[in-house]
Amino acid sequence: MRASTVDIVTADGVADAYLARPDDGRPYPGVLFIMDAYGLRPAIEEMVGRIAAGGYVVLAPNVLYRSGRAPVLDLPDLTDADRRAAFFQSLRPLLDELTPARIASDGAAYLDSLQERGAPGPVAITGYCMGARVGLRVAAAHPDRVAALAGFHAGGLVTDAPDSPHLIAGDLEAELYFGFADQDPSMSADQIATFERALDEAGVTFRTDVYEGARHGYTMADTPAYDEPSRERHFRELDALLKRALPR
Repeated sequence: MRASTVDIVTADGVADAYLARPDDGRPYPGVLFIMDAYGLRPAIEEMVGRIAAGGYVVLAPNVLYRSGRAPVLDLPDLTDADRRAAFFQSLRPLLDELTPARIASDGAAYLDSLQERGAPGPVAITGYCMGARVGLRVAAAHPDRVAALAGFHAGGLVTDAPDSPHLIAGDLEAELYFGFADQDPSMSADQIATFERALDEAGVTFRTDVYEGARHGYTMADTPAYDEPSRERHFRELDALLKRALPR
């Protein structure tokens, strides 16, 4: 495996990113890995490397690059609820900068970067927490370039806002898989049902699962929400989707 930090030129600046791929110089299918709100860190690098080992070029951009290179904010003690809450309060203005238009523009740069780094053809996206929302918007903005989208412990996909993510279902052409956490107040059973209805009505090929006993963030080994069985299930489901959607 070969891993490195790379820079991606976007319309608004330069996004730092983590890149991993098999070390033989051959082209491989591309996977765009969209981080959770905690940002690029060793836990993300480990996940990227594991996916790349399956025979993929995997790119994980710092989607908050407008506020600085990773780590944009220093991680608190994640076992301390008060410190986690303060961290997210500081993070909120940075997340608010990720408008749909900016996500679409950034997404084009990320997809171009994958192609330039040996991943020809349509790619897959895998997104985590807020990264699933970002990934959904990238897939909708660039439907001809995204063959598959996976989202894990996603929240906030259904809101009352006029630009709620679920309302862009009609723009999707990718095959979707979403693994929700059953203990996630940011994506209730009613919201999941609304999301599924929107995908059905748009004719999207998709499957959703609710991971029993899992909390928001279950894939992330460095957070209190980590759940190893759910994380391993996520890798199995992601692997199956990639093999279906990204033929070699």
